[in-house]
Amino acid sequence: MTLILDGHKLAWHKDRVDAWLAGERVAPITIDCALTRSCSFNCQFCYATLQDNDAQKITQDVIYRFLDDSAEIGVKGISFVSDGESTCSPHLTNAILRGKSNGIDMALGTNGYLLTPEQLEIIMPKLTYLRFNISAGHLDRYKEIHGVGDVEFKRVIANIRSSVALKKKMGLPVTIGLQMVMMPQYGDQVLPLTALGRHLGVDYLVIKHCSDDEDGSLGVDYSKYEALTDTLKYAEGFSTEDYQVSAKWSKIMSEGKRRYSRCYGPPLIAQFSGSGLVAPCGMLFAEKYKKYHIGNIAEQSFKEMWESDRYWEVMGLIASDKFDARTMCGTLCLQHKCNEYLWDMREGGTMEWPHRESDIPEHVNFI
Repeated sequence: MTLILDGHKLAWHKDRVDAWLAGERVAPITIDCALTRSCSFNCQFCYATLQDNDAQKITQDVIYRFLDDSAEIGVKGISFVSDGESTCSPHLTNAILRGKSNGIDMALGTNGYLLTPEQLEIIMPKLTYLRFNISAGHLDRYKEIHGVGDVEFKRVIANIRSSVALKKKMGLPVTIGLQMVMMPQYGDQVLPLTALGRHLGVDYLVIKHCSDDEDGSLGVDYSKYEALTDTLKYAEGFSTEDYQVSAKWSKIMSEGKRRYSRCYGPPLIAQFSGSGLVAPCGMLFAEKYKKYHIGNIAEQSFKEMWESDRYWEVMGLIASDKFDARTMCGTLCLQHKCNEYLWDMREGGTMEWPHRESDIPEHVNFI
Protein backbone atom coordinates (compact mmCIF):
# COMPACT_ATOMS: atom_id res chain seq x y z
CA MET A 1 0.00 0.00 0.00
CA THR A 2 1.35 3.40 -1.06
CA LEU A 3 -0.54 6.45 0.11
CA ILE A 4 -0.56 9.88 -1.52
CA LEU A 5 0.36 11.98 1.49
CA ASP A 6 2.03 14.91 -0.27
CA GLY A 7 -0.22 15.76 -3.18
CA HIS A 8 -3.86 15.42 -4.25
CA LYS A 9 -6.19 13.02 -6.07
CA LEU A 10 -8.09 15.34 -8.40
CA ALA A 11 -6.84 13.38 -11.41
CA TRP A 12 -9.19 10.54 -10.41
CA HIS A 13 -12.24 12.83 -10.44
CA LYS A 14 -12.22 13.98 -14.05
CA ASP A 15 -15.99 14.35 -14.28
CA ARG A 16 -16.15 16.73 -11.32
CA VAL A 17 -13.11 18.76 -12.43
CA ASP A 18 -14.42 19.02 -16.01
CA ALA A 19 -17.75 20.25 -14.67
CA TRP A 20 -15.97 22.86 -12.55
CA LEU A 21 -13.91 24.00 -15.55
CA ALA A 22 -17.14 24.37 -17.51
CA GLY A 23 -18.49 26.71 -14.83
CA GLU A 24 -21.04 24.30 -13.39
CA ARG A 25 -22.09 24.36 -9.73
CA VAL A 26 -20.32 21.23 -8.51
CA ALA A 27 -20.64 19.48 -5.16
CA PRO A 28 -17.48 19.10 -3.09
CA ILE A 29 -15.72 15.78 -3.58
CA THR A 30 -14.43 15.95 -0.01
CA ILE A 31 -15.61 17.89 3.04
CA ASP A 32 -13.45 18.27 6.14
CA CYS A 33 -15.51 19.32 9.13
CA ALA A 34 -15.76 19.05 12.91
CA LEU A 35 -18.75 18.24 15.09
CA THR A 36 -17.74 20.75 17.77
CA ARG A 37 -15.31 23.58 18.44
CA SER A 38 -14.40 21.97 21.78
CA CYS A 39 -11.09 20.21 22.33
CA SER A 40 -9.56 18.17 25.14
CA PHE A 41 -5.99 19.34 24.35
CA ASN A 42 -4.17 22.69 24.21
CA CYS A 43 -1.64 22.20 21.42
CA GLN A 44 0.98 24.88 20.81
CA PHE A 45 0.51 24.76 17.04
CA CYS A 46 -3.30 24.92 16.98
CA TYR A 47 -4.58 27.11 14.15
CA ALA A 48 -8.13 26.78 15.47
CA THR A 49 -7.27 29.12 18.35
CA LEU A 50 -7.02 31.88 15.73
CA GLN A 51 -10.44 31.11 14.24
CA ASP A 52 -13.07 31.97 16.85
CA ASN A 53 -16.55 32.43 15.44
CA ASP A 54 -20.15 32.32 16.67
CA ALA A 55 -21.00 28.74 17.61
CA GLN A 56 -24.36 27.03 17.25
CA LYS A 57 -25.40 23.80 18.93
CA ILE A 58 -24.67 20.93 16.55
CA THR A 59 -27.34 18.42 17.48
CA GLN A 60 -27.73 14.93 16.08
CA ASP A 61 -30.62 16.13 13.91
CA VAL A 62 -28.41 18.87 12.46
CA ILE A 63 -25.63 16.40 11.73
CA TYR A 64 -27.99 13.90 10.14
CA ARG A 65 -29.52 16.58 7.92
CA PHE A 66 -26.05 17.68 6.82
CA LEU A 67 -24.98 14.10 6.05
CA ASP A 68 -28.20 13.41 4.15
CA ASP A 69 -27.82 16.63 2.15
CA SER A 70 -24.20 15.79 1.37
CA ALA A 71 -25.13 12.38 0.00
CA GLU A 72 -27.97 13.83 -2.06
CA ILE A 73 -25.82 16.43 -3.84
CA GLY A 74 -22.94 14.03 -4.48
CA VAL A 75 -20.28 14.52 -1.78
CA LYS A 76 -18.02 11.46 -1.87
CA GLY A 77 -15.96 11.69 1.32
CA ILE A 78 -16.39 13.37 4.71
CA SER A 79 -13.59 13.50 7.25
CA PHE A 80 -14.26 14.68 10.78
CA VAL A 81 -11.11 16.81 10.84
CA SER A 82 -11.31 20.57 11.34
CA ASP A 83 -11.20 23.20 14.08
CA GLY A 84 -12.47 21.02 16.92
CA GLU A 85 -11.95 17.58 18.44
CA SER A 86 -14.94 15.61 17.16
CA THR A 87 -14.56 12.91 19.83
CA CYS A 88 -15.86 15.59 22.24
CA SER A 89 -19.23 15.36 20.51
CA PRO A 90 -21.66 12.76 21.87
CA HIS A 91 -22.90 12.29 18.30
CA LEU A 92 -19.65 11.17 16.67
CA THR A 93 -20.38 7.45 16.52
CA ASN A 94 -23.88 7.90 15.11
CA ALA A 95 -22.60 10.47 12.61
CA ILE A 96 -20.03 8.03 11.23
CA LEU A 97 -22.66 5.29 10.96
CA ARG A 98 -25.17 7.63 9.28
CA GLY A 99 -22.65 8.96 6.76
CA LYS A 100 -21.47 5.48 5.80
CA SER A 101 -25.05 4.20 5.46
CA ASN A 102 -25.62 7.11 3.05
CA GLY A 103 -22.84 5.79 0.82
CA ILE A 104 -20.26 8.41 1.82
CA ASP A 105 -16.68 7.41 2.63
CA MET A 106 -16.05 8.45 6.25
CA ALA A 107 -12.82 9.27 8.08
CA LEU A 108 -11.73 10.59 11.48
CA GLY A 109 -8.75 12.64 12.60
CA THR A 110 -8.38 12.85 16.37
CA ASN A 111 -5.97 13.35 19.24
CA GLY A 112 -7.25 9.94 20.32
CA TYR A 113 -7.67 10.66 24.01
CA LEU A 114 -11.43 10.22 24.40
CA LEU A 115 -11.79 7.15 22.20
CA THR A 116 -12.62 3.83 23.87
CA PRO A 117 -12.05 0.26 22.65
CA GLU A 118 -15.83 -0.20 22.57
CA GLN A 119 -16.32 2.86 20.36
CA LEU A 120 -13.45 1.83 18.11
CA GLU A 121 -15.07 -1.55 17.54
CA ILE A 122 -18.21 0.20 16.28
CA ILE A 123 -16.69 2.92 14.10
CA MET A 124 -13.59 1.32 12.61
CA PRO A 125 -15.50 -0.95 10.19
CA LYS A 126 -17.15 2.21 8.79
CA LEU A 127 -14.00 4.32 8.38
CA THR A 128 -11.72 4.65 5.38
CA TYR A 129 -8.98 5.98 7.64
CA LEU A 130 -8.42 6.70 11.30
CA ARG A 131 -5.68 9.27 11.92
CA PHE A 132 -4.16 10.08 15.29
CA ASN A 133 -2.71 13.59 15.57
CA ILE A 134 0.46 13.25 17.62
CA SER A 135 3.52 15.47 17.43
CA ALA A 136 5.98 13.85 19.85
CA GLY A 137 7.30 10.40 20.65
CA HIS A 138 8.61 11.18 24.14
CA LEU A 139 6.32 11.75 27.11
CA ASP A 140 7.85 15.03 28.33
CA ARG A 141 7.81 16.63 24.89
CA TYR A 142 4.30 15.33 24.20
CA LYS A 143 3.03 16.99 27.37
CA GLU A 144 4.73 20.25 26.45
CA ILE A 145 3.65 20.36 22.80
CA HIS A 146 0.06 19.19 23.32
CA GLY A 147 -0.53 21.02 26.61
CA VAL A 148 -1.59 17.94 28.58
CA GLY A 149 -0.39 15.66 31.39
CA ASP A 150 0.94 12.12 31.76
CA VAL A 151 -2.41 10.36 31.54
CA GLU A 152 -3.25 11.68 28.08
CA PHE A 153 -0.10 10.29 26.45
CA LYS A 154 -0.58 6.88 28.02
CA ARG A 155 -4.23 6.67 27.02
CA VAL A 156 -3.57 7.81 23.46
CA ILE A 157 -0.86 5.17 23.01
CA ALA A 158 -3.23 2.56 24.45
CA ASN A 159 -5.94 3.60 22.00
CA ILE A 160 -3.55 3.39 19.06
CA ARG A 161 -2.60 -0.12 20.17
CA SER A 162 -6.29 -1.01 20.49
CA SER A 163 -7.08 0.26 17.00
CA VAL A 164 -4.23 -1.74 15.46
CA ALA A 165 -5.29 -4.86 17.33
CA LEU A 166 -8.93 -4.42 16.27
CA LYS A 167 -7.95 -3.95 12.64
CA LYS A 168 -6.07 -7.25 12.69
CA LYS A 169 -8.71 -9.10 14.69
CA MET A 170 -11.62 -7.97 12.50
CA GLY A 171 -9.70 -8.03 9.20
CA LEU A 172 -10.61 -4.43 8.43
CA PRO A 173 -9.42 -2.41 5.41
CA VAL A 174 -9.29 0.84 7.45
CA THR A 175 -5.97 2.67 7.31
CA ILE A 176 -4.53 3.67 10.69
CA GLY A 177 -2.06 6.52 10.67
CA LEU A 178 -0.22 9.10 12.72
CA GLN A 179 0.16 12.76 11.78
CA MET A 180 2.89 14.97 13.18
CA VAL A 181 2.34 18.71 12.88
CA MET A 182 5.96 19.80 12.94
CA MET A 183 7.03 23.26 13.94
CA PRO A 184 10.81 23.60 13.39
CA GLN A 185 11.45 23.42 17.13
CA TYR A 186 9.88 19.94 17.22
CA GLY A 187 12.65 18.47 15.08
CA ASP A 188 13.99 16.44 18.02
CA GLN A 189 10.76 14.41 18.02
CA VAL A 190 10.77 13.32 14.37
CA LEU A 191 12.85 10.18 14.88
CA PRO A 192 11.33 9.14 18.24
CA LEU A 193 7.85 9.42 16.75
CA THR A 194 8.92 7.58 13.61
CA ALA A 195 10.24 4.70 15.70
CA LEU A 196 7.14 4.73 17.91
CA GLY A 197 4.81 4.49 14.92
CA ARG A 198 6.66 1.50 13.55
CA HIS A 199 6.64 -0.16 16.99
CA LEU A 200 2.89 0.39 17.37
CA GLY A 201 2.18 -1.18 13.98
CA VAL A 202 0.30 1.68 12.32
CA ASP A 203 0.15 1.94 8.55
CA TYR A 204 1.79 5.32 8.16
CA LEU A 205 3.29 8.44 9.70
CA VAL A 206 2.95 11.71 7.84
CA ILE A 207 5.09 14.66 8.94
CA LYS A 208 3.62 17.98 7.90
CA HIS A 209 4.30 21.69 8.15
CA CYS A 210 2.52 24.01 10.55
CA SER A 211 0.16 26.54 8.98
CA ASP A 212 0.11 30.12 10.24
CA ASP A 213 -2.15 33.08 9.57
CA GLU A 214 -1.24 36.06 7.41
CA ASP A 215 0.01 37.91 10.51
CA GLY A 216 2.30 35.09 11.65
CA SER A 217 0.43 34.74 14.96
CA LEU A 218 1.80 31.26 15.72
CA GLY A 219 5.36 32.38 15.00
CA VAL A 220 6.28 29.64 12.51
CA ASP A 221 9.77 30.31 11.13
CA TYR A 222 9.59 28.58 7.75
CA SER A 223 13.26 29.28 7.03
CA LYS A 224 14.26 26.78 9.74
CA TYR A 225 12.61 23.77 8.11
CA GLU A 226 15.50 23.33 5.68
CA ALA A 227 17.85 22.39 8.53
CA LEU A 228 15.66 19.33 9.18
CA THR A 229 16.06 17.90 5.67
CA ASP A 230 18.50 15.14 6.65
CA THR A 231 16.41 14.16 9.67
CA LEU A 232 13.27 13.87 7.58
CA LYS A 233 15.00 11.82 4.91
CA TYR A 234 16.38 9.52 7.58
CA ALA A 235 12.88 9.15 9.04
CA GLU A 236 11.50 8.16 5.64
CA GLY A 237 14.10 5.41 5.59
CA PHE A 238 12.16 3.66 8.37
CA SER A 239 9.47 2.79 5.83
CA THR A 240 8.72 -0.89 5.18
CA GLU A 241 6.16 -2.75 3.10
CA ASP A 242 3.70 -2.28 5.96
CA TYR A 243 4.70 1.14 7.30
CA GLN A 244 4.99 4.30 5.22
CA VAL A 245 6.81 7.38 6.55
CA SER A 246 6.29 10.49 4.42
CA ALA A 247 7.19 14.13 4.89
CA LYS A 248 5.07 16.72 3.11
CA TRP A 249 8.11 18.06 1.30
CA SER A 250 6.26 20.38 -1.07
CA LYS A 251 4.85 22.41 1.82
CA ILE A 252 7.69 22.02 4.31
CA MET A 253 10.19 23.43 1.81
CA SER A 254 7.93 26.12 0.34
CA GLU A 255 8.85 28.77 2.95
CA GLY A 256 5.13 29.33 3.45
CA LYS A 257 4.71 30.87 0.00
CA ARG A 258 2.15 30.30 -2.73
CA ARG A 259 2.72 30.62 -6.48
CA TYR A 260 -0.97 31.28 -7.22
CA SER A 261 -3.11 34.27 -6.30
CA ARG A 262 -6.66 32.98 -6.75
CA CYS A 263 -8.26 30.25 -4.66
CA TYR A 264 -9.96 27.64 -6.86
CA GLY A 265 -10.01 24.59 -4.57
CA PRO A 266 -12.94 25.08 -2.11
CA PRO A 267 -15.75 24.10 -4.51
CA LEU A 268 -14.08 20.68 -4.74
CA ILE A 269 -12.59 20.33 -1.25
CA ALA A 270 -14.53 22.21 1.41
CA GLN A 271 -14.05 22.81 5.14
CA PHE A 272 -16.73 23.60 7.73
CA SER A 273 -16.22 24.75 11.30
CA GLY A 274 -17.26 22.78 14.38
CA SER A 275 -19.45 25.79 15.13
CA GLY A 276 -21.65 24.84 12.18
CA LEU A 277 -20.24 27.69 10.10
CA VAL A 278 -19.97 27.11 6.36
CA ALA A 279 -17.14 29.11 4.83
CA PRO A 280 -14.90 28.31 1.84
CA CYS A 281 -12.05 26.99 3.95
CA GLY A 282 -10.57 26.71 7.42
CA MET A 283 -8.41 29.78 6.91
CA LEU A 284 -11.52 31.94 6.75
CA PHE A 285 -13.52 30.79 9.78
CA ALA A 286 -12.65 33.73 12.06
CA GLU A 287 -15.17 36.50 12.61
CA LYS A 288 -12.90 39.01 10.88
CA TYR A 289 -13.51 37.11 7.62
CA LYS A 290 -17.29 37.44 7.89
CA LYS A 291 -17.58 38.70 4.32
CA TYR A 292 -16.71 35.15 3.23
CA HIS A 293 -19.16 33.37 5.55
CA ILE A 294 -22.05 31.60 3.85
CA GLY A 295 -24.29 30.31 6.64
CA ASN A 296 -24.63 27.75 9.41
CA ILE A 297 -25.84 24.17 9.09
CA ALA A 298 -27.66 24.53 12.44
CA GLU A 299 -29.86 27.20 10.88
CA GLN A 300 -30.18 26.12 7.27
CA SER A 301 -30.04 22.95 5.23
CA PHE A 302 -26.64 22.46 3.62
CA LYS A 303 -28.29 21.53 0.35
CA GLU A 304 -30.22 24.82 0.36
CA MET A 305 -27.02 26.66 1.19
CA TRP A 306 -25.11 24.93 -1.63
CA GLU A 307 -27.89 25.78 -4.08
CA SER A 308 -27.99 29.43 -2.99
CA ASP A 309 -26.53 32.37 -4.87
CA ARG A 310 -24.66 33.37 -1.70
CA TYR A 311 -22.63 30.13 -1.72
CA TRP A 312 -21.48 30.68 -5.28
CA GLU A 313 -20.93 34.42 -4.86
CA VAL A 314 -18.38 33.66 -2.10
CA MET A 315 -16.74 30.90 -4.14
CA GLY A 316 -16.53 33.31 -7.05
CA LEU A 317 -15.08 36.08 -4.90
CA ILE A 318 -12.08 34.07 -3.68
CA ALA A 319 -11.48 32.89 -7.26
CA SER A 320 -11.45 36.46 -8.57
CA ASP A 321 -8.90 39.25 -8.82
CA LYS A 322 -10.52 40.80 -5.73
CA PHE A 323 -8.86 38.12 -3.57
CA ASP A 324 -5.14 37.38 -3.31
CA ALA A 325 -4.39 34.05 -1.65
CA ARG A 326 -0.76 35.09 -1.19
CA THR A 327 -1.58 37.86 1.26
CA MET A 328 -5.23 37.69 2.35
CA CYS A 329 -5.37 34.37 4.20
CA GLY A 330 -3.18 31.93 6.12
CA THR A 331 -0.32 29.84 4.79
CA LEU A 332 -0.30 26.39 3.19
CA CYS A 333 -3.96 25.54 3.55
CA LEU A 334 -5.75 22.23 3.06
CA GLN A 335 -6.62 23.23 -0.50
CA HIS A 336 -3.03 24.22 -1.40
CA LYS A 337 -2.08 21.30 -3.67
CA CYS A 338 -5.49 21.34 -5.37
CA ASN A 339 -5.14 25.09 -5.83
CA GLU A 340 -1.78 24.66 -7.56
CA TYR A 341 -3.22 22.04 -9.89
CA LEU A 342 -6.36 23.98 -10.75
CA TRP A 343 -4.39 27.21 -11.18
CA ASP A 344 -2.13 25.50 -13.71
CA MET A 345 -5.16 24.18 -15.58
CA ARG A 346 -6.81 27.59 -15.71
CA GLU A 347 -3.54 29.09 -16.88
CA GLY A 348 -3.53 26.75 -19.87
CA GLY A 349 -1.71 23.72 -18.50
CA THR A 350 -2.52 20.18 -19.49
CA MET A 351 -2.63 16.92 -17.57
CA GLU A 352 -2.92 13.23 -18.19
CA TRP A 353 -5.95 11.50 -16.73
CA PRO A 354 -5.35 8.01 -15.33
CA HIS A 355 -7.22 5.34 -17.24
CA ARG A 356 -6.42 2.02 -15.56
CA GLU A 357 -8.38 0.66 -12.63
CA SER A 358 -5.09 -0.30 -10.99
CA ASP A 359 -4.12 3.37 -10.91
CA ILE A 360 -6.80 4.26 -8.36
CA PRO A 361 -5.03 5.26 -5.13
CA GLU A 362 -6.04 4.54 -1.56
CA HIS A 363 -8.58 6.99 -0.10
CA VAL A 364 -9.42 8.33 -3.56
CA ASN A 365 -12.44 10.28 -2.31
CA PHE A 366 -10.33 12.23 0.20
CA ILE A 367 -8.64 14.41 -2.36
